[in-house]
Amino acid sequence: MVKYDLNVNLTKIKMKIGYDAKRLFHNATGLGNYSRDLVRIMATYYPKNQYLLYNPKPASINRFEKLNSTIIREPKGKILKKIPALWRSKFINKDLLKDQPDIFHGLSGELPFGIQKTGVKSIVTIHDLIFIRYPELYKPIDRMFYKAKFKYATNVADQIVAISEQTKSDLVNFFKIEPEKIKVIYQGCHQAFKMSYSAEFKNSLRQKFQLPQNFILNVGTIEPRKNAFSIVKALKGTAFNLVLVGRQTKYASKIHTYINKHNMTKQIFFLEALSLKELAALYQMADMFIYPSIFEGFGIPIIEALYSRIPVITNRDGVFPEAAGPKAFYLDNVLNPLEIKEKIKQIYNSNMSENIIAGYDYAQKFNDDNIAMQWQALYKEILKK
Repeated sequence: MVKYDLNVNLTKIKMKIGYDAKRLFHNATGLGNYSRDLVRIMATYYPKNQYLLYNPKPASINRFEKLNSTIIREPKGKILKKIPALWRSKFINKDLLKDQPDIFHGLSGELPFGIQKTGVKSIVTIHDLIFIRYPELYKPIDRMFYKAKFKYATNVADQIVAISEQTKSDLVNFFKIEPEKIKVIYQGCHQAFKMSYSAEFKNSLRQKFQLPQNFILNVGTIEPRKNAFSIVKALKGTAFNLVLVGRQTKYASKIHTYINKHNMTKQIFFLEALSLKELAALYQMADMFIYPSIFEGFGIPIIEALYSRIPVITNRDGVFPEAAGPKAFYLDNVLNPLEIKEKIKQIYNSNMSENIIAGYDYAQKFNDDNIAMQWQALYKEILKK
């Protein structure tokens, strides 16, 4: 965990910070949520800073509420507007020279080529190196592209930020980066998951999606790495219900085939494209949250579940204990349906109040004020170098 001098009055420090805002305006999930939350948190707690959001093209999703201290920058000129990727990867440097931000922050593992020549300090956030750990999940061309852009960004950045100790360890092991160049700052969690929702709203949600009174929840893209199939297999022959929330890939077709074969269509519910309010309320309606992912850079759905005060089942290996804390229920083998079934039964047959309280208390380390303080201090530290 990064340590800072808390005696410094960070609110008096004014900075101009530029962000690579592509994901903020065009990604509805993971990297987009990270980008939106970080900018929102900083603009809320340090409104005297100026935040320049470099967006390669008009927003394709409407999930960011612009604040007074945020300014949107887009490419100028017909050619760059037609080829926004070219602007984002290189010609944005001309805008940086004109705007003169104190720091440019690449929020998703990328920095513009040649940024070191602008004189602008740079930070890059690295979320994970899954493409190296599990190359079979990616096309060769994608792996080559990811490796090239990550190596460049981590080489030229004045500071690297990893979203977990696991990701920091991977950067050291796979890219041979000196540990001293890497800070760990955890992700925040959207305010929607910290609010309470009325029984009326929850009931309307239950009717809208025809959901049962009791259910287990899983949130995330339905793909092999997230391992939802193992949950479904674990529920075969039980009366437990499962709600899967996330975009369906080809992997989901195998799950549908299995469900139909074993007459489980009344047990398993697929949802996607929920609003933040709907998703947050769904967490609070669930009996428990299960996240048997094989590997993640962090695992923000776990934090959302802890704030929602429900028990969490997840992987014992990798980053997951960092996110879930000491009182979660851990799986030794996330691919073993029998072990998953036993953990589910354990929760249903026990009083989980102590675990729920402990999980909620643990989640407070991810509060907005704590995240904001760490970033403001780091930005200040970079400017001193």
